[in-house]
Amino acid sequence: MSETSVALEAERYLQAVVEAEPQEGECLVCFVTRMVEEHGCDTTYLWARRFRDLRSPTATGLEKRYWERLITCDCLIGHAHRLVQELMVRDVHTDELEPPLHQPSCAGVRRTSTQACANWERVRRA
Repeated sequence: MSETSVALEAERYLQAVVEAEPQEGECLVCFVTRMVEEHGCDTTYLWARRFRDLRSPTATGLEKRYWERLITCDCLIGHAHRLVQELMVRDVHTDELEPPLHQPSCAGVRRTSTQACANWERVRRA
């Protein structure tokens, strides 16, 4: 890979981060899940930090709260929550409930909240 392509790739990545903003009323889990689907996970809290910086800069304990629950990066934030049963889709062949192909619109939270919206429930660890 040439230096030009590395620099170009880095520039695209940084541009994506800078342009990424939560939609009006979008919760942290919906935002992070959407960003991980669009841009992937770099094994950090990149998208959670971006959300916090833009929507709730006083939520200084956000990363610590996730770290204590063994949620160590953005993609694990999505895995620590699941869509509520009402938003799941039944597979006609297996009769199992599955997530829909496309993430549903966020149910919304107040602007400074770092909590999940009503679309999500926490996955309890055994």
